[in-house]
Amino acid sequence: MKRTSTRLADGREILYYDADDGAARAVPDTRPLDASATSSEVRRDPLLGDAVVIASHRQARTYHPPADACPLCPSTEGRASEIPAPDYDVVVFENRFPSLAGDTGRCEVICFTPDHLTSFAELDEERAALVLAAWTDRTAELSAHAGIRQVYCFENRGAEIGVTLAHPHGQIYAFPFITPRTTRMLATVAAHRARTGGNLFEEVLAAERAEGTRIVLEGEHWTAFVPYAARWPYEVHLHPHRRTADLTTLDDAARAEFPGLYLDLLRRFDRLFGSSAPTPYISAWHQAPVSGEGRADFALHLELFTVRRTADKLKYLAGTESGMEAYMNDVRPEDAAARLREVADR
Repeated sequence: MKRTSTRLADGREILYYDADDGAARAVPDTRPLDASATSSEVRRDPLLGDAVVIASHRQARTYHPPADACPLCPSTEGRASEIPAPDYDVVVFENRFPSLAGDTGRCEVICFTPDHLTSFAELDEERAALVLAAWTDRTAELSAHAGIRQVYCFENRGAEIGVTLAHPHGQIYAFPFITPRTTRMLATVAAHRARTGGNLFEEVLAAERAEGTRIVLEGEHWTAFVPYAARWPYEVHLHPHRRTADLTTLDDAARAEFPGLYLDLLRRFDRLFGSSAPTPYISAWHQAPVSGEGRADFALHLELFTVRRTADKLKYLAGTESGMEAYMNDVRPEDAAARLREVADR
């Protein structure tokens, strides 16, 4: 993998990741951009203790541009985009409208392909492996930044999720705090360790593999399963068999197997509802905090879920869910797993 780091016209960093060591990507950004300015702050909810980011400057961010004005496509003669090079494999750059910046962290955009009309599921294994390498590189580098507590790599796909740019891309957040969901996981795992001496992540994975009814697919180094208490109609958790804290410590065997298995999983999601419309989803890497006692017991895993519950119905969060975080699922996890096994590409 070749990594090329350069700067955009307003000073933001952009990094190209290429499979070809001979790729030349250091193209200057000729746009007349002012220096990037943000005004984020982190506040604490006094009752819950959760961190909330206030980022009012994001109201002006790009919203559903036409395909010929996409800021994530490569630049062409007469049209300069966020990516100055005329082509790329995988590219990462600092978000122009970040939720987190400076003392409050960092937000990056990762583009998986220059092809505006494709999706992650349509990539080949070599490109998916390059994305994994970029996620890993960004996790390592951002984890070393002063004040960063956790790195989160994720993809939102589909307008139903709230995506405002249709180009195949994801995001990488470097948080100056441990996120509320991870904080809850760490507390549960620590309590289990104190009570039993065991690791809860390992025991959950072992139980799912032994019981079997919620397994979607299983490789030599990874298992994908619908969780016992799934919150979303179709939700899959993907775990490496060897527990590890984050992407930087994933072993070579698991790294090599991941692309094919993950692409299989995404393609099953696209076949779930038997329609030509791609399935909207969120794909989220859960990584351990950068440091602290909880890191030793955490387990890297990916959570993939869709807000669609049938071909023509979305799962909207009801008052119990949005107001009280008490989830009600319309689909039995065992039935969801069976359906995801059924739509395998045979």
